[in-house]
Amino acid sequence: MLRLESDAETEAEADKMALALLDDLDAYELRTLLSGEHDARNALVEVNAGAGGSEACDWAVMLQRMYARWCEKHSFKMEIISETPGDVTGYRSVQMLVSGENAYGFLKAENGVHRLVRISPFDAAARRHTSFAKVEVLPEIEESEVHINPDDLKVETLRAGGAGGQHVNKTESAVRITHLPTGLVVNCQNERSQHKNRASAMSVLFARLSELERTQSLDRMNLLKGDGGPAAWGRQIRSYVMQPYTMVKDHRTGFETGNVLGVLDGEIDGFIEAYLKQKPSEDTFVE
Repeated sequence: MLRLESDAETEAEADKMALALLDDLDAYELRTLLSGEHDARNALVEVNAGAGGSEACDWAVMLQRMYARWCEKHSFKMEIISETPGDVTGYRSVQMLVSGENAYGFLKAENGVHRLVRISPFDAAARRHTSFAKVEVLPEIEESEVHINPDDLKVETLRAGGAGGQHVNKTESAVRITHLPTGLVVNCQNERSQHKNRASAMSVLFARLSELERTQSLDRMNLLKGDGGPAAWGRQIRSYVMQPYTMVKDHRTGFETGNVLGVLDGEIDGFIEAYLKQKPSEDTFVE
């Protein structure tokens, strides 16, 4: 049509169609990279504050909000299934279930230690502080895929902590399950029903036991290869710097951006895409 009769309106429409096609191709290419065994599953995301008191707890809630905003942008459903508030603000620990196609495939890129550098709002002297939080991402595992002996479980009920509501703090609806052979402990407290909390806690336990089995297999492989892994400090996968300059950089892929506020508002697709496109051998931060 442009060859026969060129006009600005048709040219603008053609440009719009071309850009849409390129976006569709990028999305298709990204999905072809999600070929892992569990990539298509829902994701269990846990954020744990590191050392640093209120500063670290505030960083944990910032990360939780970042993932919540990312889920909104991509029409994933996110629900908090367990939370431990900080003493002053934020979270000491928060666990979320992200539901949707390929949720784990995308969010596995977030697995690791996240580092924040900023002027602390909790420091009267307005000094620069560094905070750490660890993000753990696991695929949701079906009950039939993991065998658990009921005798190996210690199930406790308790009243939920936190602000709660008219119901949540008056009944023993919270559930804590301990897997005695491994010592794994999971909690769920955000549902009104004890049965729902128990089901959510069991779902988390299945995922943790599956990951433990996978990790032990990797450890055996690394022992045979003589792979000692990197040093403990510097394990951060990503740094978010707000002072004295603004930059977010992923240390695994080299991808970076100066739009820190955008990233904290859920714009993490560039980091996820760079992680998925890199060769496995380049990922030196595999847990």
